[in-house]
Amino acid sequence: MGARKKIAADKRKEANKSLYFAKLKDVPSSPRKMRYVVDMIRGVEVNRALGILRFSKKHAAKDVEKLLRSAIANWEAKNDRKAEDGELIVSKVFVDEGVTIKRMRPAPQGRGYRIRKRSNHVTLFVDSINNDEN
Repeated sequence: MGARKKIAADKRKEANKSLYFAKLKDVPSSPRKMRYVVDMIRGVEVNRALGILRFSKKHAAKDVEKLLRSAIANWEAKNDRKAEDGELIVSKVFVDEGVTIKRMRPAPQGRGYRIRKRSNHVTLFVDSINNDEN
């Protein structure tokens, strides 16, 4: 790695030390289905978001709930204390498209239909409420 890239990477790592996030990669569902779930909790207080995800009927909600708990644990580990009620919010959440596995399904008259098995990556940021107001 060249010196310029090394300096840029170090700056990025320094900036990430003040951010509290968790990533979930290669989730075997389409990004569109995951975005429905993620849109429900964006900007919501953390305990309320956990309740929304717990009682959601969407299958993707289980994965996002686990990711949110991980992000809360990351915040607690970096701040060396437990999060209090109403202190944290889900500041940013986004879903990116992952790899698409392509399969062929037999079709009539010797043809084949293509099946696309999509996956996605979810990144979830939490932040304290008093930190957002500044």
